[in-house]
Amino acid sequence: MSDLPEDQPSRSPGTAKAERSPGGKFLIVLLMGFLLTIPLFVTWLLVYDRQDQSETAQMSIVSGWGGEQVFAGPKLVLPYSAAVEETVEQNGKRVTRTNIVKRELYLAPERVKLDSELKSHIKKRSIYEVVVYDSSIAGSAKFKLPDDFERNDIALTDIDFARAELRFGLSDARGLAGDNRVRIDGESLTLKPGKGLGETGNSGFFAWVDASKLIGGEINADFTIRFKGNQSVTIAPHAGQTEWTVKSKWPHPSFTGSFLPETDATTVTDQGFDAKYIITNLALGKSLVSTEAEQPVSPGVAGQAAYYNPADRGVAASATVALIQPVDIYGQVDRAAKYGFLIIGFTFVAFLLFDLIGGARISSVQYILIGAALVLFFVLLLAFAEIIGFALAFLTASAATIGLITAYSASVLSSWRKAAIIGGLLAGLYGAIYILLSLEAYALLIGSLLIFVALAGVMFVTRRLDWSSTLKRGPTG
Repeated sequence: MSDLPEDQPSRSPGTAKAERSPGGKFLIVLLMGFLLTIPLFVTWLLVYDRQDQSETAQMSIVSGWGGEQVFAGPKLVLPYSAAVEETVEQNGKRVTRTNIVKRELYLAPERVKLDSELKSHIKKRSIYEVVVYDSSIAGSAKFKLPDDFERNDIALTDIDFARAELRFGLSDARGLAGDNRVRIDGESLTLKPGKGLGETGNSGFFAWVDASKLIGGEINADFTIRFKGNQSVTIAPHAGQTEWTVKSKWPHPSFTGSFLPETDATTVTDQGFDAKYIITNLALGKSLVSTEAEQPVSPGVAGQAAYYNPADRGVAASATVALIQPVDIYGQVDRAAKYGFLIIGFTFVAFLLFDLIGGARISSVQYILIGAALVLFFVLLLAFAEIIGFALAFLTASAATIGLITAYSASVLSSWRKAAIIGGLLAGLYGAIYILLSLEAYALLIGSLLIFVALAGVMFVTRRLDWSSTLKRGPTG
């Protein structure tokens, strides 16, 4: 088939059809490109909607299993009597009287060691899946009254050591297993529900303890706690020194929160990971003795958004290990859709050059149809990615889009050779986008260079084109 337009309207010999100037055509194509941003924005909204549905489905999958867990403790809670003065009006006179009220003193351990193992599983429903885990924490804690305890202005005689409580916090107590064990100096304790810690929103469990040994001595606790959760586990450290080791066979951990694990004691391989945290109360900026409950800790990756400042009582310290999925298809599709402007722009420029220089006649409707096919690529990518994964979905959607536009271009441009150029351009664009999605650190640099090269090419090809003159097609016979 010839590269020149074949199906031209019949006119009298020697006549020529005046057309818009190249500048006018460019403005019209630019306007149509802007119009296509509307369905492109709708595509972005579709991605967010599907992501929201995915999160809702994941919550439904893990309902009753256990949420993103926050573990805190143990702490000794010591009830004490405090004298509180209040001024009241009695018989027309202001009278000050002293009331004795019961309050709680929170004593954090001098040292806590936690050894955790996360046994991961994948739970699925339809096309959705979520990572869940069974966690086993074996730990020990040493409690002792600080040497400067009297600075708290609380007399030892006001503390009811015999009615102390050893409290643990767990943000979603539904995940607790049935074989938990806690001992004080070798003596097993009976665990009771409720009365957790402030770090976990007072969710958790406790045991009655006779803490009289704290007077001139120390108390040693050891425990084994098993619970279920999903996606992440967070600890809220509060001790003179907290040592937390965590291991799992899941190969894709994410370490977030206020503290990160020790670099020389952390390994991540395809077979799993081992990590170790060492956190001191000097880093926390907290005293081991407090008369107030701590602030709640946000579970999972939500906790990483807040910058932890030891002087800020509104932000609680945390260390989080998340079991992440290596591929976030919705994030990748969203990033890919942001390159939609480039794909539409490059493709329209190619057709415009064929129109201005190659002698082809391309109507506004044809531009719109081609643009609609380019936008539909991202819808196909999202739909296929939920079923077969992002890589195969990208290959399938791009092949379908390239095939459709190439075949249509052969008719629009009246030339399979020109259509092959369009197909090659699209293949190069989709390939470049896939590479940009893989190279996050250099995406901006490479993308900027590609645009620069494309702009230089267009400027070179159109360097002799008079954008203000009116195009005239040659006489038709």
